Amino acid sequence: MSVHAGSSNVDEKAPDPETPDPETTDTDYAPSGPVLTVLGLCGIVVALMQTLVVPIIPQLPHLLNSSPADTSWAVTATLLAAAVITPISGRLGDMFGKKRMLLVSLGMVVLGSAICALAPSLMVLVIGRALQGASVGAIPLGIAIIRDVLPPKKVAGAMAVMSATLGVGGAIGLPIAAVIAQNANWHFLFVTSAAFGLICIALVAFVIPESKVRRPGRFDFIGALGLTVGLITLLLPITKGGTWGWGDAKTLGLLAVSALSFLVWGWWELRRSAPLVDLRVSARPQVLFTNFASIAVGFAMYGNSLTLPQLLMAPTSTGYGLGLSMVAAGLALAPGGLVMMALSPVSARISAWRGPRITLMLGALVIGLGYAFAYFTVSSVWQVAVAGMFIGAGVGLSYSAMPALIMGAVPITESAAANGLNSLMRSIGTSTSAAIVSVVLAGMTITVGTAVIPSFEAFRATFLISIAAAVVTMVFAGLIPKQKVS
Repeated sequence: MSVHAGSSNVDEKAPDPETPDPETTDTDYAPSGPVLTVLGLCGIVVALMQTLVVPIIPQLPHLLNSSPADTSWAVTATLLAAAVITPISGRLGDMFGKKRMLLVSLGMVVLGSAICALAPSLMVLVIGRALQGASVGAIPLGIAIIRDVLPPKKVAGAMAVMSATLGVGGAIGLPIAAVIAQNANWHFLFVTSAAFGLICIALVAFVIPESKVRRPGRFDFIGALGLTVGLITLLLPITKGGTWGWGDAKTLGLLAVSALSFLVWGWWELRRSAPLVDLRVSARPQVLFTNFASIAVGFAMYGNSLTLPQLLMAPTSTGYGLGLSMVAAGLALAPGGLVMMALSPVSARISAWRGPRITLMLGALVIGLGYAFAYFTVSSVWQVAVAGMFIGAGVGLSYSAMPALIMGAVPITESAAANGLNSLMRSIGTSTSAAIVSVVLAGMTITVGTAVIPSFEAFRATFLISIAAAVVTMVFAGLIPKQKVS
């Protein structure tokens, strides 16, 4: 039984995950339980790097004697590094070994955490945070390893679990980091993350087998440089446009450089026999529209991360705020991440029954319903928590479907690079969401005492924007060719 990507056949079912490859048996593969447990832990740890500093962001200007605009680089550097390194680490994994590159990614967690733990200044902290961001490539590498080393009947469910770790790590990271920040010196946050990284390195070294699937060749250094320039000049003005001004010459100039860089980069990649990103494979409808949908899902997901915590922590004197602490707000939203993980096997079963395309559309629908619930009903903590769980469930279904769609359309030798590119698309979505949602929240405010905070209408506007992103996801998912079973 095989899947023919890009077919227009009306049969929507995915390959039966219970049917093993007739040429191999389960004894030829790694044990699925230990492999998935270790890879899942690695995914949660690297995802946790994204929210690690959130509880201390308001204190960073005082702690490092810098301005709020400058200390925001502690978040921006992580975002930029993750976007740039993820597709590159995927290609290196396909070439030199996915386990090897996974260990390198985890090494970035340890090295970046050590630098942050000892950081005497903002510049040193930003360098460490960039290294932590570079570790996010571990998630697409883990998905590719699953495809290579687990029995075929275990792959769909395992990929769903691995995909969900991105949301789980972000959700549980916020309350954990808040508790540590409130009860210990802020440097201890990074001591903790370094310890987690070392544990993951040890487990990967002893449990995860090295995949034999390789794509030998010379690394495309010029392609990597071109992609780096294009991404940095795209994401930097997106993340900083609100501060610099969207009509500022610096913002517009960088966007122009990005457009030109991507044109030149695309021309170069199409002329290479072993490109960093195989654009011909990426242009296949199943890959192309999945990546477009990933941008929209990333946008919708991050709207939740930006709005619901602020709503929970807004003063009760506003009439709509719920007055929670950072720790309490994080705990209220943590179930959303746990729901992502809990729905992973459900997502795999839906994909096996109706195909990952339907799973992606269902996920987008659930995300939209979650934001609709938030739009009409967020007057108590439990209602906000329920909205977060709906959104988390939708993101979990969507994220679980994407690797299956990508894997069904690319050669096995391209699996890590293709998943890395898909992760990059999600990063572009989250970055764009951060920029647009922040502009809305900053542009519609009220004053409470001396504090200026977003108005309730600002929150409702961001919910509507996120609903629109969910609709866009459904449109792109609908354009993905139906899969044919033969």
